[in-house]
Amino acid sequence: MTMTRTVLALAVSLAALAPAALAQDHDTELPPKNRWSFAGPFGKFDQGQLQRGLKVYREVCQVCHGLKLVAFRTLADPGGPGFTTAQAAAIAAEYQVPGEPDDQGEIKPRPARLADYFPTPWPNEQAARARYNAVPPDLSVMAKARGFERGFPRWVCDMFTQYQEHGVDYLTALLRGYEDKPPAGVTLPPGNFYNKYFPGHAIAMPPPLSDKRVDYTDGAPTTVEQYAKDVSAFLMWAAEPHLEARKRIGLQVFLFLIVLAGLLYFTKKKVWHAVELHPDELKPRKPTEYPKA
Repeated sequence: MTMTRTVLALAVSLAALAPAALAQDHDTELPPKNRWSFAGPFGKFDQGQLQRGLKVYREVCQVCHGLKLVAFRTLADPGGPGFTTAQAAAIAAEYQVPGEPDDQGEIKPRPARLADYFPTPWPNEQAARARYNAVPPDLSVMAKARGFERGFPRWVCDMFTQYQEHGVDYLTALLRGYEDKPPAGVTLPPGNFYNKYFPGHAIAMPPPLSDKRVDYTDGAPTTVEQYAKDVSAFLMWAAEPHLEARKRIGLQVFLFLIVLAGLLYFTKKKVWHAVELHPDELKPRKPTEYPKA
């Protein structure tokens, strides 16, 4: 009876959440789900896609946004874009970072090295505000920091399907969600653009992508849709560069726990074997029969 009441109370609580979820869906269109190579417990990053995403970031996104938490050396790490150490060093050398003070105390720029991090495109936040009227957010962990609520009952299904790609789906939809004209009755603030996936729909960032803006050398389509997916996948790697190692270790731990559970079960059967077969032979002794200390 108590279990039945608990189940009914849970059902009523979930049903109460449904109207709010439907209202959110009506206000802001939910980003569509995409197929990602790194999704699921056995997913891995597509090195070609990560390299294309880096190219889109360097030619488009880094004009305003930085990657201050991503070191150049990680470009050559396992599970990443698949660059060699020499290639990663060559990419780093294309950037200028502040050097060490000289004998006169002056700091001069120098080419970046593998140990350095992607520099920001502006020297300080005041300069960013003077140029963009705001500080563009850093993209290092944007794929993990952003997401959306799928509402009931979708989030229940996500628990079983292990859907964890809310961030990259949102970023992909955001980059593809610009419309030339807002719907009838929608008024945008001056200097804002309409995006059907952005909360409130008014976004200050102009459409960053357009067809054939970035040249691909591997034959991939040069479309906004492909650019959005590639740079979103790259930002997912930037936010979680050890994703493949985490999944591999998690699978190993899961298998270990299964084996350990089996060993503990059979150990228990062995230890209590005599008690289960001959319970009458194991009688408690009288207190006087125990040895004295």
